[in-house]
Amino acid sequence: MPSASTKAAATDAVADTRLSPGRPGYRRMSFALFAAGVATFALLYSTQALLPAVSADFGVSASAASWSVSAATGALALCVLPLSALSERFGRRALMTASLAIAVALGLLVPFAPDLEWLVALRAAQGAALAGLPASAMAYLAEEVRPKALVAAIGLFVAGNSIGGMSGRIVTGWVAQLWGWRAALAAVGLMALVCAVVFRLMIPGARHFTTGSLNPRALATTVRTHLSDPLLLRLYAIGALFMTVFGAVYTVIGYRLVEAPFSLPQGVIGSVFLVYLVGTVSSAAAGKLVGRLGRRGALYLAVTTTAAGLLLSLADTLAAVLLGLVLITAGFFAGHAVASSSVSRTARTGRAQASALYQSAYYLGSSAGGTLGAIAFHSGGWAGTVLLGLVAVLGVVSITLYGTHSARVQEGRSRESYRHTASRGALRA
Repeated sequence: MPSASTKAAATDAVADTRLSPGRPGYRRMSFALFAAGVATFALLYSTQALLPAVSADFGVSASAASWSVSAATGALALCVLPLSALSERFGRRALMTASLAIAVALGLLVPFAPDLEWLVALRAAQGAALAGLPASAMAYLAEEVRPKALVAAIGLFVAGNSIGGMSGRIVTGWVAQLWGWRAALAAVGLMALVCAVVFRLMIPGARHFTTGSLNPRALATTVRTHLSDPLLLRLYAIGALFMTVFGAVYTVIGYRLVEAPFSLPQGVIGSVFLVYLVGTVSSAAAGKLVGRLGRRGALYLAVTTTAAGLLLSLADTLAAVLLGLVLITAGFFAGHAVASSSVSRTARTGRAQASALYQSAYYLGSSAGGTLGAIAFHSGGWAGTVLLGLVAVLGVVSITLYGTHSARVQEGRSRESYRHTASRGALRA
């Protein structure tokens, strides 16, 4: 039987073969997953900055056009869990490659959609294909990168997501202003094609992946376990509600800025998404906020910041609206970072499935926010969208307050149980 020192040496040997900064393959892997992240979010939200142009071309309302975004995020939400199971059987790299290839192929077809129904259908298929990326990328990194370098590697993938989401919207905005929204979608498709080719050429082969079996019963048991955990349920709800606010605001903001008193051109509206850079900073600062304020304190600060941004955006001056977007974006990314990081800490087993469930809730929130935000805008203007956002923020506050109350009750029961046990021990003595 191998000794403890032999096992430790074997573990170290395995760890030494994994990727880390300065080692062959690490830079290629980082660049490949950065490119995949750029392609994923550029494609996923490619129509969001173009919704006013889509509405005008097809002669449909904001709520109808918003389905070109909501269908993609909703399909991703529904498919991320089953595709995470497929990656266990067929491999992370294979699933990521297939997902990107299918999504890019659909992205090159999207500009030719003859009507809104075809556009929504193609976008839903695209979202389903893209679900293979978040389902596999984190698992690939956990298996192939040394633990000490894992946070930095994940950070590069997330940075690719945010850069892709931002650059896709900016590119579509300026191209649409010059040549129309169909040309803009074609430009994003070509950009994603380049990223997909870079990903496939650069991504190192998996060296530590172990093929698993597809066991629907075991997967269902793990999912039921997570969904019966009250804390995980609260975190899923918080992620969904935060994304409802974010999805509503950024789906509708183009309609508001294209109208009076702003009357901004499409290219300038696309450039508004540079505000995403604020989210990169606030999500990176979330760890320090939790260290100072605790998890619930950081969530309270995030919802306060988001609510302040919503209220400020009601003003009819461009400076106030932009500052409001800055606050909304900062609050959202901070809250999302706190909630998503808490999921992996809370789940005792099946962390991949726990994270997949969070992503499902997150993207369902995006889908709901885009659709409901557009309906609210159609009914009550920007004030209606802001009201929807404030209701979602109130939901986050209520859930966090309930969590605080539950924690105090549990702490009181634990103290009472300790006192009871101590008194019984004293009587026996």
